[in-house]
Formats: sequence, C-alpha cells, structure tokens
Amino acid sequence: MHTYRTHDCGALRLEDEGKPARLSGWIDRKRDHGNLLFIDLRDNYGITQIVTDVSSALFQQIEDLPLESVVTVTGSVLARSAETVNAALPTGEIELGIAEITVQSLADPLPMPVNQDAGYPEDIRLKYRFLDLRREKMHRNILLRSAVIASIRRRMIEQGFTEFQTPILTASSPEGARDFLVPSRMHPGKFYALPQAPQQFKQLLMIAGFDRYFQIAPCFRDEDARADRSPGEFYQLDIEMSFVTQDDVFAALEPVLGGVFEEFAEGRAVTPTPFPRIPYDESMLKYGSDKPDLRNPIEIVDVSDVFRGSGFRIFAQAVEKGSVVRAIAAPGGGGGEDPPHPVRP
Repeated sequence: MHTYRTHDCGALRLEDEGKPARLSGWIDRKRDHGNLLFIDLRDNYGITQIVTDVSSALFQQIEDLPLESVVTVTGSVLARSAETVNAALPTGEIELGIAEITVQSLADPLPMPVNQDAGYPEDIRLKYRFLDLRREKMHRNILLRSAVIASIRRRMIEQGFTEFQTPILTASSPEGARDFLVPSRMHPGKFYALPQAPQQFKQLLMIAGFDRYFQIAPCFRDEDARADRSPGEFYQLDIEMSFVTQDDVFAALEPVLGGVFEEFAEGRAVTPTPFPRIPYDESMLKYGSDKPDLRNPIEIVDVSDVFRGSGFRIFAQAVEKGSVVRAIAAPGGGGGEDPPHPVRP
C-alpha cells in the first residue's frame, strides 16, 4: 500500500465498500456524537467522511486533533445507512472506518477559519493567504482559472494558432501606461522594463512569418486598478493573424470565446455564435457606449416627436430648430403614462 494514499478524498464510491483504503488530507470538520466521532477529511479533490467510535484506542487521539491538521488514515470503506447518505458529496454514500492514523502535521490555533466564510477582513486574509486559499470558494476559483486557461489554450491550438512565449525583461517603450522598472546588476544605473503587453515581440514574430500567434500574456502596468483589471499585473489572451480579413478574425475567435463561456456557463445563458454585430454609430445611439452590455434591455430612443409642439418649451423649441431629444425609458418607473425621462436635446 502506498505510504500516503491509495485514493484521493474525492475518489471512493459505494462500489468500494469493504475495500481497504488509505487517505491523506486536512481535517476540515469534526463532529463528536458521543460514542461516534466523525471527521471530514479534505484534499484538492474532495471530502471523505472518516469515522471512529469510543471503543477504538485511537478515539482520544483523534478527538484531540485540531482542525487543519494533516493526517494519513487507513481503514475499510463502509457504506452509510440510507438516512445518513450525503447527496451533496460525490463520496456521500460511504465513509472510512479508521484502523490506523498518522499525524503528518499538527496545526496551531487558526487565526481565521477555513471551513466557512466568516467575512474576515482582507488584511487578515492576505496575511494568512495560505489559509485563505484553502477555503472552498477560493480553492474553486483557483481551479476555475486554471481550467479556463487550459480550455482557451486547447481551442486556440485547434484553430491552428501556435503559442509563443515572449521576454519579460525588455527595454522601455513609449506606450500608454507607466512601466515597472527592474534595476540591472550588470549595468549599474540602467534598468529593464516589464512589458505592458507583448506588442513589439509579437510583431517580430509575425514579420518573421509565423502566421498565427497566441499567448496568454502577463502585462505589467504601473497604473491604478480598474473595474475589470487588477492593478500592476493582469493577463490577456493576445493574438495575431496573417493574411486575414476582419471576418476571418471573427470566425477564428467566436468559437473559442463562445465555447469557453458555454463550457463554464453552469446553466447560465450564453449568446450563440455568430455573435451579434452592431455598427458603431448604432451602438452609440442606442446604448451610449461602443461596448454595450446587451443583458440590459434599456435603450436610448428618439423622443423628439413626443416633445414637438409640447408645453415643455426648452425641448419643443430645440426640436423646432432641428435638435433631437433622446431619452432612456424606464418601464413602470413613473407609475402612469408619463413620457420617458429625457436625456438631452
């Protein structure tokens, strides 16, 4: 039997009943029912319930173990009774009866809980980041990021793109944001710059004839955070294509982006491909933005006729002089038949 585990904590099923197994992981929760002690053992792959009773010589040792201690347990796979099955867990039909236990690492008292989201402030979470990343939500987010990047990479390669890596240390270039600078030990008083984007390098690749380039590229910019961008460092899907039209670019990327969103939608609606195409002028007139969120059904509409010859003299006179009044309709907002709220003439 392997020193640490024969299965991970998400692997055992009802068909394994009666088989010996060894698991290693972190103590996520403990439930003392008097004569029975239940422990949820957690690793990267899931949770398995392990159990011992008061007649076991290991009972007191296991009962004294603090949460987040790392242990290796050996025992037999037991089927749970019908009333104790946990349908929320893939391993919820079984539990592991403990015959042996080895404590790999005894945990100190925790500065923050791991098995719940107690709303601890960000400074505590960042100070104890190794604990914060053990929480289910954070753990799931990290794995999701990895899965999304793997999906993008696979789909880009299927579209005939080749992945390249470009240098991180480079010379400063006159782009939009401030560079992060790295001092050079070999050349005192001189500095490398971290790339804001792989712009120059990908252009070298294209001029060299590599045809279809992509990279999930780190970009470094000494600028403040934005609503959709982390400060300092972020990643972007960077692509270049040779001898193509705009429609060729759309045809190559729509299946990639649409496929990624469909793969990770978890029941949410995804706009089917080909994506809707809205001319710039139309987009600005309807939404006031060249990147509208089409989940919002509200549009800016022309209401000039509503105010033409009306008693609202400012707008009426503006319309007579050739101006246009556009407004955002808020259905039900006025509670009656009032005209839409005007934006501006």
